[in-house]
Amino acid sequence: MKLITKNTDYAVRALMYLSGRQGEIVAASKIASEEKIPEKFLKRILRELLKGGFLVSKEGKSGGVKLKVKPGEIKVLDVMKVFQGDFQITECMFKKNACPNRKTCVLRSKVKLIEKDLESKFGKLTIKSLIKDKERMTC
Repeated sequence: MKLITKNTDYAVRALMYLSGRQGEIVAASKIASEEKIPEKFLKRILRELLKGGFLVSKEGKSGGVKLKVKPGEIKVLDVMKVFQGDFQITECMFKKNACPNRKTCVLRSKVKLIEKDLESKFGKLTIKSLIKDKERMTC
């Protein structure tokens, strides 16, 4: 089970990188090189972040992307939703049909509580808070 996909991980890393260069237009190739993310893969991620409203872009020779939103306002949960959809640990569906035990399943009720707790925690994590934690780790 993956709680955070590679897309989300790379997106968070790119947003953290751009946070350190606020106001600066940065080429995808530079982010890819610095963060060790495959450039072709990163370009797709940046397009999704643009669509999600986290970035603005500039075309041309000196083109690239920069943050549109302040790092303290970018919640990890919102980034996860761009790449993974609504927060969900379990899937009570089989071939697009709801499980017949869905309403009485004791495990599902416990998992829903865990989902709420995790969603709350990811909703409190911001790019800015991750940067602060990273700085504390390197001191």
